[in-house]
Amino acid sequence: MKEFKAESKRLMELMINSIYTNKEIFLREIISNASDAIDKLHYKSLTNKNIKVKKDDFAIVIKIDKAKRTLTISDNGIGMTKEELEANLGTIAKSGSYDFKTQNEKKENIDIIGQFGVGFYSAFMVASKVLVISKSYGSEDAYAWESSGIEGYTISKSNKDTYGTDIILTIKDEEEYNRYLENYEIKEIIKKYSDYITYPIKMEEEISEDDKKDKEVKLETVNTLIPIWRRNKNEITEEEYNTFYSDKFFDYEKPLTHIHTKAEGTLEYNSLIYIPSHASFDYYSKEYEKGLQLYSNGVLIMEKCADLVPDYFSFVKGVVDSSDLSLNISREMLQQNRVLKTIASNIEKHIKNELLDMLNNKREDYLKFWDSFGLQLKAGIYNNYGMDKDKIEDLLMFYSSKEDKLVTLNEYFTNNKEEKALYYACGSSIDQIKTLPQVESLMSKGKDILLCDSYLDEFVFKIILKYEDKEFKNVCSDNLDLDTEEEKKEINSLNEKSKDLLGLMKEALKETLDVEEVRFTSKLNNHPVCLSTTGAISVEMEKVMNAMPTNETVNAKKVLEINYNHPIAKKIEELYKNDKEELKKYSKVLYAEARLIEGLPIDNPTEITNLICDILAK
Repeated sequence: MKEFKAESKRLMELMINSIYTNKEIFLREIISNASDAIDKLHYKSLTNKNIKVKKDDFAIVIKIDKAKRTLTISDNGIGMTKEELEANLGTIAKSGSYDFKTQNEKKENIDIIGQFGVGFYSAFMVASKVLVISKSYGSEDAYAWESSGIEGYTISKSNKDTYGTDIILTIKDEEEYNRYLENYEIKEIIKKYSDYITYPIKMEEEISEDDKKDKEVKLETVNTLIPIWRRNKNEITEEEYNTFYSDKFFDYEKPLTHIHTKAEGTLEYNSLIYIPSHASFDYYSKEYEKGLQLYSNGVLIMEKCADLVPDYFSFVKGVVDSSDLSLNISREMLQQNRVLKTIASNIEKHIKNELLDMLNNKREDYLKFWDSFGLQLKAGIYNNYGMDKDKIEDLLMFYSSKEDKLVTLNEYFTNNKEEKALYYACGSSIDQIKTLPQVESLMSKGKDILLCDSYLDEFVFKIILKYEDKEFKNVCSDNLDLDTEEEKKEINSLNEKSKDLLGLMKEALKETLDVEEVRFTSKLNNHPVCLSTTGAISVEMEKVMNAMPTNETVNAKKVLEINYNHPIAKKIEELYKNDKEELKKYSKVLYAEARLIEGLPIDNPTEITNLICDILAK
């Protein structure tokens, strides 16, 4: 028995126990090596007329023998000589595929999957013994390489009728490894990782032992061979696109659209991206994982590559296949490089362009998309400190009070170019927002207001700030600046004149630390009072932030505004002259009313209800 070199022993230990995180990867690696061996022979047949092989005859055959606990992977590729077995399998990380690719790197049409020379040894994760019988094309002799792990290996002369390589794995005895002796399990692993290997992967049809005696064992092709994303678009029907989507991503509702891209030139890749018609049950949960399936030359590398899509487009599903990716030694993960970033950037642009086209030309489809994923786009505006707002703000939609439907920011801006600012109001529902005193007042004046019923909307507008040259303003803030100079002068004079009265009312609310000011206003129609805010935090932001699972409480700086044209104003003036203690009671009730209108809780409901009853009884 020959021993592996000391460093090779250590590398094998690391590889079996650390490099590969998933045992089933072994089959992907061995099939990839088999495909490489066929590639080499096929390539040589194109350059050497003495090599007589037909591409249609190439295949990878997998057989299971439960009685012997063996799994055999055979190929009719180029095979290995005794020296090549010694060089390629006797020294870990010696890659025949890599050498072949390097020697022919200036020539075209070479598609070699393996590079690192360690994938073969992943077989020891599931096998107690590995036997490799190989016969090099054109050679008379076959040789066997055999090993039970790090102890070493033997190479001896063997018998093999045809050229190529048989890898025979004796599967470990433990129960957890029994799955690798089941046809359906092996088929699933092939479909998952190696479905698009260039050559047919064939398996014996699963029949009983008695039938095997009477029938000729048939081989069935397990893999798809040519992935849909490598086919010409004009050869693929819509039904085929939809069938692939439902089979691949287990969604039996048709997607809204697909984006099929083939990039050529300095960077080559194929991608097929789908925009679903609805959110999955776990989409807005912590358990959801974003990402696209990533293939390298048709071999699955990552089930979900998160780096290929930004968070705000995390709803997309699809595949990316490229031979230009830089992989790590186990081919289970990507090394960060410019290729990955470039592909991700291109995919992001394609997704946005497709959504914009849907928005402009297929509004019904876009509204369906928005209903499912609009919240994610809004989160994209707010996340990453607003760095991505310019990329996606044109995809946002909000409810227009004048249009009575969802509109884009551009549509809203176009319809309101004459306004000083762009107005929005936030609340729990569209109907609730419409009843806000400030909203009713502005709507009566013909103003168009964006009615926002999402908890994210206030934060979104704080990030966007303005569209084109116009600033966004919350109608419930204290700086709308809609009054004429004469109206401003009149209301300022009234508040100055009523300074003591308003001061007494604020004093009555001293236990409510968030009341910044009490003042008269002329901006309301029929409502007696409203709450406006001053400063960066609005009422809606206060609600959202206080609903978060933290121990901190956030309070917006509130202004209690009293409609000077409402009868309550005269009542307040009378109470100030005749019964200041009663005025304090009225102040608390009016503030409680204003909080209820805004959807805010009342801290002391018992006190307020007693005050109301006291007032009604007089």
